[in-house]
Amino acid sequence: MANRRAIVKRRKAVRNIKKITRTMQLIATARFQAAMNRAVASRPYTDKLAELVGDLAKAAGEIRHPLMETHEDAPREALVVLTSNRGFAGGYNANVVRAAIERLDAASRPVEVTMVGKKGISAFRFRGREIAERHTSFDFRPAYEDVEPIARGLVERFVAGEIAAVHVAYMRFLSAGKQVPEVVRLLPIAREELAAGEDEDEGEERTEKGYRPLYEIRPSAEELLDRLLPATLRMRLYQAFLDAAVSEQIFRMAAMKAATDAAEEMIGDLTRQYNRARQTQITLELLDIVGGANALA
Repeated sequence: MANRRAIVKRRKAVRNIKKITRTMQLIATARFQAAMNRAVASRPYTDKLAELVGDLAKAAGEIRHPLMETHEDAPREALVVLTSNRGFAGGYNANVVRAAIERLDAASRPVEVTMVGKKGISAFRFRGREIAERHTSFDFRPAYEDVEPIARGLVERFVAGEIAAVHVAYMRFLSAGKQVPEVVRLLPIAREELAAGEDEDEGEERTEKGYRPLYEIRPSAEELLDRLLPATLRMRLYQAFLDAAVSEQIFRMAAMKAATDAAEEMIGDLTRQYNRARQTQITLELLDIVGGANALA
């Protein structure tokens, strides 16, 4: 009987765990839909902004901008790492941290780390890695007004020559079935990155001097670029936050579904063990009764 009681208690505990993991899976599913809607909705603006900057860069010809300058004399670089505040997300945080560490090891100069998420902070603390700045207030709905101060601070330090480059390590959202850990350079902005509008579209013409749009630009392309290049950088960082939020929920959905399925399988195994133990007990009792009857005969 003690064995059967232990099996019953264990099966009850597993059922409770299954309820929890199933609930977490449903919550992650709802959050995934909301996060994906935000990420997908911001993509057209981000792409159009990049296209506009590319058109202006071509119209301006050879341009120079503080965000495109290289600072070889700068003593350090900056790396923004986007992780989650909560666990139970499978290999999400481990993959991002691994990509960030690879970037740190490959850097030719010291790197200041801006860590977003409690899990990344714990992982770096465990590995003895230094963190210059910590942020733990972001959830699955990152707001632009919360990301903008981070981007503004990095831009100011880059323009001042304090840092030579800025990278961001995050989980890039490609589709619901594919997410890839990446380390993307934000600063300095390369001339090739401004070629978003290289393909000819309707309403454009090319002259002997190269690309000429069919509309006048006021103020000048250079003045517009002074405003749009920082805006492009901020949107790229914000898009990384949105991609990271979607990817986190996808990883959590998969992890909780796997845990729920494993709990269901364990419940089945425990039920079979309980039935066997119960049948064995019944058989022993029947043998005792038959043995007693035979002794009285």
